[in-house]
Amino acid sequence: MQAVLLRLVLASFVLLSSIKDGSAGITSTFIRSEFPSTDIPLDHEAFAVPKGYNAPQQVHITQGDYDGKAVIVSWVTTDEPGPSKVQFGTSENKFQVSAEGTVSNYTFYKYKSGYTHHCLIEGLEYKTKYHYRIGNGDSSREFWFETPPKVDPDASYKFGIIGDLGQTFNSLSTLEHYLQSGAQTVLFVGDLSYADRYQYNDVGLRWDTWGRFVERSTAYHPWIWSVGNHEVDYMPYMGEVTPFKNFLHRYTTPYLASKSSSPLWYAVRRASAHIIVLSSYSPFVKYTPQWAWLKEELTRVDREKTPWLIVLMHVPLYNSNEAHYMEGESMRAVFESWFIHYKVDVIFAGHVHAYERSYRFSNIDYNITSGHRFPIADKSAPVYITVGDGGNQEGLASRFTDPQPEYSAFREASYGHSTLEIKNRTHAIYHWNRNDDGKKVAIDSFILYNQYWGSNRRRRKLKKNFLMTIIDEAVSM
Repeated sequence: MQAVLLRLVLASFVLLSSIKDGSAGITSTFIRSEFPSTDIPLDHEAFAVPKGYNAPQQVHITQGDYDGKAVIVSWVTTDEPGPSKVQFGTSENKFQVSAEGTVSNYTFYKYKSGYTHHCLIEGLEYKTKYHYRIGNGDSSREFWFETPPKVDPDASYKFGIIGDLGQTFNSLSTLEHYLQSGAQTVLFVGDLSYADRYQYNDVGLRWDTWGRFVERSTAYHPWIWSVGNHEVDYMPYMGEVTPFKNFLHRYTTPYLASKSSSPLWYAVRRASAHIIVLSSYSPFVKYTPQWAWLKEELTRVDREKTPWLIVLMHVPLYNSNEAHYMEGESMRAVFESWFIHYKVDVIFAGHVHAYERSYRFSNIDYNITSGHRFPIADKSAPVYITVGDGGNQEGLASRFTDPQPEYSAFREASYGHSTLEIKNRTHAIYHWNRNDDGKKVAIDSFILYNQYWGSNRRRRKLKKNFLMTIIDEAVSM
């Protein structure tokens, strides 16, 4: 029996090593024939309006508190406000509890929105499936969601990562592939609907179609939102000069729970991860509200409870694509030293419509007059991953700089999505999945070792327990 266990353990190590090695310093030569980079027609079933008078639509949920025991349910009604009540419970068709929310609407140019509802459900049990119902009578609709495990250093959890999605057939392929991934929550790195590529009343219309388009996922899986340039919606020629107006009316975040002053930057803890969301298009230099908030939030991170420290932003700090080259340099100059000091594990970004993963590098030594002028290997630095490849109508960014910089591990101009599966406090398994002619193809994979628990002292402390965990996993295979 011991010999069998040993072989299983060795087999596990071989598998993990093959994933760990990944693809080093590679620019993929893969070229795919794209679906048309145009938005799906308005009459397509992907945008179907639910049947019934005033039926709730564009349903989406997100985490509603700091630690994962609350959910915000949002939806839109079009004929009249109707009730802002959510009925919910742990059994299907049995809704023992209800919560009341708020409702509002707004105008954008001459477009008048539907009635947007936001309802906070609090006091939920961890790791529990809840069913919920919204709407009235025959037009009511029912959905479900699952709460995460309690905050714990060894809580396993699987995240999906999507960015720059849009509403093309490429976007649909990405969304369908994510739904097959087994992930439990989406970390969304900005650029939702691309409605700002339209004008006048069509801007609001395309926000509506996108809300219905993603409902197949957002009504069941929490999406942790961050904003990109396509959420700014600054259109003075239409008289619309309030940044993020459409986004802020339709999508909400639990920013107050992390003591933020804006829904655009905030933090949540989910399972064993502490997730920090930043806004690339809000002021972030020294003394601004976002700068001051992040400085304080990083001190609140407790790696003994949430060992995984993940940062989301829209503009990548490291990018070797000609598209949006160096646009993240100003934020890098402000925050990179903090990310290294606090040993951030991974930073996910979008914006560039391609995929790229870095090694652990930093560029904090250069101070204009002295120091290293180029990024250097740094074991304390995060891994930077760009996943702006969701499928929007602007198409792919296929021109990478040549030669490939030393910090860049793998890059490819294809559509797709990523998953990060946290196994325990020491390691997580990452995959990037390419959309290949309608199929999901795993292309880039590696083991992400935790920055905090990766130190020699902490590794020795965990060595015995870690070995037993691997043996248990091997036995269960």
